[in-house]
Amino acid sequence: MKALILAAGTGTRLTGPDDTGRPKSLLQFGGETLLARHVRILRALGVEELVIVVGYNQQQIRDEVAAIDADDFVRFVENPRYREGSVISMWSARDLLTDGGEVLFMDADVLYDPAILERMVSSERTTCFPYDSSFEDGEEPVKFCLREGRPVEFRKAIGDVAYEDIGEWVGFIRMGPDFCAALADRTAAYVVKNPTAEPYEEAVRDLILGDFNDRVGAIDIAGLAWIEIDFPEDLIRAEKEILPRVG
Repeated sequence: MKALILAAGTGTRLTGPDDTGRPKSLLQFGGETLLARHVRILRALGVEELVIVVGYNQQQIRDEVAAIDADDFVRFVENPRYREGSVISMWSARDLLTDGGEVLFMDADVLYDPAILERMVSSERTTCFPYDSSFEDGEEPVKFCLREGRPVEFRKAIGDVAYEDIGEWVGFIRMGPDFCAALADRTAAYVVKNPTAEPYEEAVRDLILGDFNDRVGAIDIAGLAWIEIDFPEDLIRAEKEILPRVG
């Protein structure tokens, strides 16, 4: 199994419009960057390679990989169009998505309990989504909605959708080879159509509500600590509430 992290974005909701800011993957908690933590956890899981899509201030990320002696573990893919829709970053990793193996996909800006990844890796489903049913509802979380065990919605705004279970998507996906290949095709279609408008989640949504609707698993990780860091208040909560629980 290989891993994929998208770390090309500017993170302006956290850092503002200043182009001198540090990528969010280099935020530090407990004296360790998120990136260094990802690498440590993935290596412990037996992941063979980590592919990182970079763009904004990418040299800082490359320097961090060298500093933590992970050059032999990390491979970089550059997205020069990182200011456009994040679907381009996912499409940029198409060589990985089409190489015929499983991929553990992760957003770069998440501080989390490693048990989340352990549950995903041990799942019977080669494609599975972790979600947190104990989430606090609002406009920002990407909701993962299920009815009879199948996804019925995967968006921030879910509209009038009938569901039995709902939670906040953690930002990770374990993807089987067939799902990876389909995602490469789907992101290519988005890039051709209108890349500046679409997040990669829309391409994922197309698959799990379409051909893969009965082929993906869902893992409720309620009770395990995690946080996606998008805003200054997330930094405070990560330091005070999440870090003491994840170590």
